[in-house]
Amino acid sequence: MRLDKFLQLTGLVKRRTLAKALCEAGRIRLNGKVAKPSAEVREGDLIAAETGWESWQVQVKRLPKGSVPSDRRSEFITVLHRQRRDILSEEDETLSDPQTL
Repeated sequence: MRLDKFLQLTGLVKRRTLAKALCEAGRIRLNGKVAKPSAEVREGDLIAAETGWESWQVQVKRLPKGSVPSDRRSEFITVLHRQRRDILSEEDETLSDPQTL
């Protein structure tokens, strides 16, 4: 299964076009290497992403055959790491600092 399709079906990325853009920008890694959207995903693979708002790493348990309801996504991936960044609070800190004005 294509990487961009897998990311979209499992809900890791909301839209396939966004998954494709993240891959093309070098933000998605498959087994430690920067991956193209067309990279083949197999069971046991490690997928990691670094976006502006979060970073995560998952392991592929199995491949979906079609769309996956949100309550069944854990059947297809194991989340190894997930960290969200609060972008607004970082901006607020720099704006309120008198030295940056």
